Amino acid sequence: MPTPILMPALSPTMEEGTLAKWLKSEGDPIASGDIIAEIETDKATMEVEAVDEGTLGKILVGEGTEGVKVNAPIAVILEDGESADDINEASLGAGPATPTNGANGHDAASPAPAAAPSPAAPSPAPTPTTTAPAAGARILASPLAKRMAKNEGLDLARLKGSGPHGRIVKRDIEQALREGVGAAPASASMPVAGIDERLYPADSYTAIKNDGMRKVIASRLHQSFNAEVPHFPLMVDCELTALLEARARLNATSPAKGEEGSFKVSVNDFILKASAMALMKVPAANASYTDDAILRHHHADIGVAVAIDGGLITPIVWKAETKGLKQISDEVRDLAGRARDKKLKPEEYQGGTFSVSNLGMFGITSFSSIVNQPQGAIMSVGAGEERAVVRDGQIVPRTMMTVTLTCDHRVVDGAVGAAFLAAFKTFIEEPATMLL
Repeated sequence: MPTPILMPALSPTMEEGTLAKWLKSEGDPIASGDIIAEIETDKATMEVEAVDEGTLGKILVGEGTEGVKVNAPIAVILEDGESADDINEASLGAGPATPTNGANGHDAASPAPAAAPSPAAPSPAPTPTTTAPAAGARILASPLAKRMAKNEGLDLARLKGSGPHGRIVKRDIEQALREGVGAAPASASMPVAGIDERLYPADSYTAIKNDGMRKVIASRLHQSFNAEVPHFPLMVDCELTALLEARARLNATSPAKGEEGSFKVSVNDFILKASAMALMKVPAANASYTDDAILRHHHADIGVAVAIDGGLITPIVWKAETKGLKQISDEVRDLAGRARDKKLKPEEYQGGTFSVSNLGMFGITSFSSIVNQPQGAIMSVGAGEERAVVRDGQIVPRTMMTVTLTCDHRVVDGAVGAAFLAAFKTFIEEPATMLL
């Protein structure tokens, strides 16, 4: 009997996604473990593996289809001796009502959901066109091409795609820049509900449609700040003199750039390590609130805020208290790079026990972040700057850094937050204490 391939749940909270790309065509043989498609969620592009064997008999959801519900049929696998004529409504039954966590679920016992997205059988790649797509149509482009287009002010609808099925890729952006074509118009006519045109005429702004990531960020932060979490901030200044000296000595021991084993630790690497050590010293700060119990976490799993195209993501350095500065540096560099390309796996950015957001590289001296639920606290790090301070009765210049700890008052009380910052300050100002 034909077996439906269902839209997989790639994370516990996923309800729908975008079928970005098919890597198999109708008639292709399928083996268990084959990568058959790419699915875009709000924060990542994931590869989907087949769990059944057979032949890809029919593709039900075309490339670029948005809003595909979890467990909706997206294709059908045929067994030996079966043909497309054997596909019927019974064989397209959706899986169990509870989303499956595997790469693909299949269960023909339940009825199919209403009106699956429009079927689209694979066909030869269409001839690229510069004609703008119909309203609401998706423009096929790689994540890198989208980011490059945004940075360069290019309108993807005005470009030709040379990738599969007319997909716009990096070389198309580079060609557009060389030829000086594809510049985005000065304004957009996208209708926006709730806008009073007497205040903002349609030609006075460019409307950038909210993508899935921006909607999720808005929803979760609104929930955290306005509805559920009673926040309060605590602030402390840290002197960086000893840390900067230690960093310079460590980096001086690195092999030359490009040689095996070369490294370059940053101030942020010290901050992450000090945060992890402070959480171990003050375990009450390494906690999450639930209605039934407060969870005291055994390890410091530190989320690192990374700005990406269209939003923010916090990939996690797991068990950061067990790792050295070089390992933390390597992991953060790798995670941040894959986060910007939307190549992180859900288990690399979901969860965590604590977060660090550093805006020092932008010259911000102090700020207060919103707690990233279900974590109990988040630390905001400002720029290190030379200030006049008093030491032994004398006014002297010192490099100082302001950090702000935002706490969920249900789980991290004022005294607990203060104890954490005192421990963090000690580790930052005397880095050698992290070795004790």
